[in-house]
Amino acid sequence: MKSEDIARLCGVSRSTVSRVINNYPNVPQETREKVLAAIEKYNYQPHISARVLAGKGTNTIGLFVISTADTLNKNRIFQNSFFSPFINAVVDYANSREYYVLVHTIYEKKDYNKIKEVFLQKRVDGCIILGTENETEIINEIQVKGLPISIIDYDEENAEKNTKYKLNVVNSMDYEGSKEALRYLISLGHKKIGIITGRMNTFSGRQRYKAYRETLLENGLQIDERFVLNGKFLKHIAYREVEKLIENKVLPSAIFACNDDMAIAAMEAFHNNGISVPQDISIIGFDDIPFASMTKPPLTTVAIPIYEMAQKAVEGIIDLEERNYKLVNRIPTNLKIRGTCREY
Repeated sequence: MKSEDIARLCGVSRSTVSRVINNYPNVPQETREKVLAAIEKYNYQPHISARVLAGKGTNTIGLFVISTADTLNKNRIFQNSFFSPFINAVVDYANSREYYVLVHTIYEKKDYNKIKEVFLQKRVDGCIILGTENETEIINEIQVKGLPISIIDYDEENAEKNTKYKLNVVNSMDYEGSKEALRYLISLGHKKIGIITGRMNTFSGRQRYKAYRETLLENGLQIDERFVLNGKFLKHIAYREVEKLIENKVLPSAIFACNDDMAIAAMEAFHNNGISVPQDISIIGFDDIPFASMTKPPLTTVAIPIYEMAQKAVEGIIDLEERNYKLVNRIPTNLKIRGTCREY
């Protein structure tokens, strides 16, 4: 079924069908109802290229998920405890706003060409980028194309310096959430607190580490570099780092892990070496992934509002389609106290 067929069935011109589809006001109500009834009866779908040529957009948002770090894991998007629920949340909310979502994965720097390609081909009205690792030059180059971009976990200072428009930054309040977690450990009497850091080329990694150092110093506590473990946000690396810590036979009384995957890896490493959580050592994570509440004991963690972040990312694309400005959304976190921390 083509638009010409709908026009013939309704006894109108093809241009009239086009005006009805694109909701132009200069169509008589009786004609509009006749055309809409035919469209519904014959399940007519206008070809997307026709909408683009008419300047009406595609009602499609591109979602680009970047994972250039865990190169040994072929399933690193599917198995990622943060990416999977975020993708689902974006698709769910975008669909509720009558937008489709085109999902791409980026495993290598050269794959960034995928973003440029969909912009040049006008396949999307804007894109959401998740998992950026400080590639500001690439982001700037993409913005030259002129379509709106929502970026999750992006340096707000870089966003302010950016001279291009149509940029929407969505961040959880990682610094504040990390400080709340560390203050909780301090309130329990912990003075020797370690950290398993994320990647410092990510905004969230830097914010969580900064909060760790500043909170300890503000409370008169020493930072023991032996207890600063570089987990890179990856479970297998965090496990290896914790095993090295155990081999040194000097442990902190508590550990702040910069994501839940690393916190769970630490729990496994301690369990496998006969060290009990929280009796021997307290652990607190970050993200509140679905599995966090199912560990034994359940993981105390900082929850980030994934659905709200996804919602703000989608809304940013829709809002910026017709405007030129920058948005920065900072979404509060929430400390979930469960069973992996005790008084010291």
